[in-house]
Amino acid sequence: MTGVILEKKMRKVLVVLLFLGWAVGNLDRYLMNYAVVYIGKDLSLSATETGLVLSSFFLGYALMQLPGGILADRFGAKRVLLIAVIVWSIFTGLTAVAWTLSILLVIRFLFGIGEGGFQPSASKIISTYYPENERSKVMSIMLSSGGIMSMLVPIISAVLLVTIGWRAIFIIAGIIGVIIVLLYWKVIPKDNGVKEEKHVSNDAPKVKQILGKLFKMPLMWSLVVAYFTIYAVNWGLNSWIPTYLSDVRNLDLMSIGGLQMIPGIIMILAMLISGYVIDRVDLKISKIIGAFFALLLAVFLLLMFNATSITLFITYQCIVMFLMTFVILLLPSFVLKKIPSEYAGTAMGMANTGGQLAGFVTPTLIGLMVDAFDGSYNAAVWMLVIISIVCVISILSIVEKKQDVGGTA
Repeated sequence: MTGVILEKKMRKVLVVLLFLGWAVGNLDRYLMNYAVVYIGKDLSLSATETGLVLSSFFLGYALMQLPGGILADRFGAKRVLLIAVIVWSIFTGLTAVAWTLSILLVIRFLFGIGEGGFQPSASKIISTYYPENERSKVMSIMLSSGGIMSMLVPIISAVLLVTIGWRAIFIIAGIIGVIIVLLYWKVIPKDNGVKEEKHVSNDAPKVKQILGKLFKMPLMWSLVVAYFTIYAVNWGLNSWIPTYLSDVRNLDLMSIGGLQMIPGIIMILAMLISGYVIDRVDLKISKIIGAFFALLLAVFLLLMFNATSITLFITYQCIVMFLMTFVILLLPSFVLKKIPSEYAGTAMGMANTGGQLAGFVTPTLIGLMVDAFDGSYNAAVWMLVIISIVCVISILSIVEKKQDVGGTA
C-alpha cells in the first residue's frame, strides 16, 4: 500500500491522537524514574537492582520493536496500536501489585513488550497518511509529548508519591491508557490494503525478502548504531538524574521536580523547532548539523556533571537536552523520508531496536558503575561522553539517498 494522504482536518485529529498516546506511554516511563526512589526503599534495592528495574522495561520494548514493525506492515497499524496500548495499560496497572524484585522485573518486561509496537505503528501511520514535507513535523509533535511528560511528571511525582503512594499512581496510569484505547478504536481510520490473517502464510517469503533488503542497507545499520548511542545518553540521563540529584547534590524530591521542569520545557521547544527545520532543510545538511550537535553533546555532558552549582548544572542540562533532542528527531526522518511507506513500520522497528536496547543496557550499566566506584558517577559520565562521540561517527556514515526495497511488493 502506498501513501494515502488524508484530508487536512483528519490529519490534525490523527496527530493529536498520536500525541496523546505517546504522552501516556511516556507518563509511565518517567513515573518509574521517580517512583523507583520509593520502590527501592520499600523493596530494599541496591543501585544495581534499581538499574535492573529501570532496564527491564527496555528489554521487552527492544525485543518487540522489529516484530511490532512487521506486524504493523502486514496486519495494519491501527490493530497493532490498539493491542499495544491495551497490553501496556494492563501491565502499567499491575506494577502496583509488585511485592518482590523478581515480580516487578517480569511486569516491567511485559509492559515493555506491550508498548514495543507503538512507535513502529505510529511511524507507519505518519508515513502512510501524511505528505513527505510534513512527516518530520508530525513526528516532532508526537515525540514532544515526551518532553511534556518529562516536565510534568517530576511535579506529579513529587505530589502524588508522598500522598497516595507509588502503587496507586500506576493504577491511575493504567486507567488513562484504557481511555486512549477507546479513542483509537473510535477515531483512527481502518486499516486498508493489508492482508487478512488467513492469507498471511502465503506471503511468508515476502517478510524474509523485506528483512533481507533492510539488513543489507548500510543506511539501516548506521541508523541502528546512531539510535543506540543517542538513546544510551538519553535514557542514561533520564533514568539516573533524579537519583543523582538526590544522592550527590542532596536535593529533595520536590526541588528535583521543580528544577526538572526547565529541561522539560527546552525539550518541547527543541522538538518542535527541530521538526520544522528538518522538514525544510536538505537531509544532507541536517545530517551535518546532527553530527556537530552530537559532538557538542559530549562536551556539555562533561560540563554538566562538573558544574560547581545547581544553577550551572541545570543550564548545561538544558543545552544537553536541546542538542540531544535534535538528533533524536533527525534519525527517524531518514526512515520516514527515505524508506517506502509499505515498509516504514519494519524499518522503524529495526532502527528503534538499537535505541531501546540502549535503554535496557545503559541504566543497569550505570548502576553497576555507581556500585563499583562507591557511589561515584565519574565512570558513568565518561561512558556517556564516549558513546556521544561514537554517535557522531554513526551519523556521518548515514547514506541520504532514497532507498529501494523493490522486488518485495
